[in-house]
Amino acid sequence: MVTMAQRIEELRMAKAMSRPALAAALGLPKTAVEKFETGRQTPTQEQQEKLANYFGVSLFYLRGESSDKTKMEDWMDGAFMDAPPTPPAAPRRTPKSESAPAAGGEGSMLDALISGKKFQESLRAAVLEVLRSPEGQEILAKAIRRELALRK
Repeated sequence: MVTMAQRIEELRMAKAMSRPALAAALGLPKTAVEKFETGRQTPTQEQQEKLANYFGVSLFYLRGESSDKTKMEDWMDGAFMDAPPTPPAAPRRTPKSESAPAAGGEGSMLDALISGKKFQESLRAAVLEVLRSPEGQEILAKAIRRELALRK
């Protein structure tokens, strides 16, 4: 497994940059990149995000948790919005004594809410916010490790 220190060095070398030049480009202290690459210091979450954004890679790739450089935003942005909407499931039939007919005939108010563009955009924003949180990153990392272990 590749360490974050090795990955930072690999990305920096691919851009043919010196350690001080990378530190300056990211607004970090002059010796910060050297400390990251030698493992004497681990970048903070904010510094990791700066590094990942600078090199255009995912945090998982930067941390050595994945060999896929793709950023979440690249594959997540609008992915479900481009797909044709799936037709709503057929309503479940219940005996007349259990429920009253839905107002408006066919679907329920909840179906209309869920299929609305505003709701889908809000849901997408909430999911992305959770995925970007430290807890979400940890859950994703565990799921990816589990999936990779199953594929071996």
